Amino acid sequence: MGSIGPLQIIIFLVVAILVFGGRGRISSIMGDMAKGIRSFRTGLKDEDTPKMVDKDDMVDVTPKKEEAKTKT
Repeated sequence: MGSIGPLQIIIFLVVAILVFGGRGRISSIMGDMAKGIRSFRTGLKDEDTPKMVDKDDMVDVTPKKEEAKTKT
């Protein structure tokens, strides 16, 4: 139970290479993640803004008084 097996050594080496290997590897990964989050937020912000509608595009859906009386 106290011995270190080959699988644990491989996992440790992979983590060490990710953390210390390469120049700025972790910072580049975090930068890419930040860019993704930023673009996601701008996408949500674009969706929430109301769009301008002309009066020609609007449809009157209120029922007329005569139609309402005949249906009851």
